[in-house]
Amino acid sequence: MKHHSPLYEAVKPNIGSSFTCLYFLKNENIKTQFWHYHPEIELIFVCGGSGKRQIGSNISNFSNGDLILIGSNLPHCGLTNENTNNEYEVVIQFSKNFLGTEFWDAPEMQRILSMLETAKSGIVFGETVKKSLSEKIRTLSELSYLDKLLTFIEILDELAHTKDFQILNAGKYYLQTQKEDNDRINLIFNHVKDNFKSQISLEEVAGLATMTVPSFCRYFKKITNKTFTQFVNEYRITHSLKLLAEQPMSITDICFESGFNNFSYFNKTFKEHTQKSPSQYRKEFSNIMA
Repeated sequence: MKHHSPLYEAVKPNIGSSFTCLYFLKNENIKTQFWHYHPEIELIFVCGGSGKRQIGSNISNFSNGDLILIGSNLPHCGLTNENTNNEYEVVIQFSKNFLGTEFWDAPEMQRILSMLETAKSGIVFGETVKKSLSEKIRTLSELSYLDKLLTFIEILDELAHTKDFQILNAGKYYLQTQKEDNDRINLIFNHVKDNFKSQISLEEVAGLATMTVPSFCRYFKKITNKTFTQFVNEYRITHSLKLLAEQPMSITDICFESGFNNFSYFNKTFKEHTQKSPSQYRKEFSNIMA
């Protein structure tokens, strides 16, 4: 069985700049669909389209684009792929001290500094701030070096002042920064990402982590604040939500396509996560889109 190696991504600032700003047209950034992490903080803006986001132990869908801030060393998958149908994507990567440590001592920067600390759990911003900043973010890569820096600080300041956001890993995501821990949890998450449609046993993943089953269960709960079963079920339910919204498949077929081998258990788990039945969710989503 094939497993992807966990990947540490090396990030380098743009030439002549203290941070990285990358602009991708549709389908140009699909290489980041693998599970990866880096010490740099990352702000991602996806214009249009819909897809799945996996940030830390949170798995959720986005629609009509996305604006998300990912903290240092928080593992994640890229947001766009060949099925996302987004117009473009802007990725901004920067180290916490990209302007020097003393810069953050200024009282004007304290709100931004606090936001960057919160971003260790992942922050997704809502429609209001996403629309407000879309033009600034889109044109950022076209600006001269100083204008680019000043505009980026303006973007961070507006994000730090908005209340239009959600913390993705609200129960905290206790990823250790040691390479051994990063490698181990990334290997497990990659395995779930690649094999969630099949049955995954605790013995199987404990073996990947070179741990006994009891040790693995304690370790995974400490890292993610979830049991392994909860994490896999959340991944499967998120996949089923996308299928219910986008594919003309029967709910029974979606159940099995999402990795559940028991329809009653699928319905029960779906309701626990969404407080709705699969048919209710599909009907309500169709009414919204009509």
